[in-house]
Amino acid sequence: MDVLIHLFVGLHIIGIASLLGGFLTQMKAMGEGTARFTPAMLHGALTMLVTGVALVGLNEAQDHSVNHMKIGVKLALLIVILGLVYVKRDEEKVDKGMFGLVGLLTTVNIFIAVLWT
Repeated sequence: MDVLIHLFVGLHIIGIASLLGGFLTQMKAMGEGTARFTPAMLHGALTMLVTGVALVGLNEAQDHSVNHMKIGVKLALLIVILGLVYVKRDEEKVDKGMFGLVGLLTTVNIFIAVLWT
């Protein structure tokens, strides 16, 4: 079961890398006002959602302690990110503030995962 958990952690990291990488590659365009949400950002957020839910379930199944408050905050942030990216995914240009908000929330989600013990 530990191998399966590690596999899902790896996939979760790939999802966050896709979401954050999509944001970082659009930063120059954001400065020019032409940034857009890429498919990689949407797929990364969806990957994070699916693997995160799977990780909670696998850890609960093994009676590992799960910090439900932390998971709830991370899930809430991810739902906001996913909602913004999904709704604006087909637009040619996204407002700088909204695009920056997705990057900020993604970064906050990473720091919550790493620092909240």
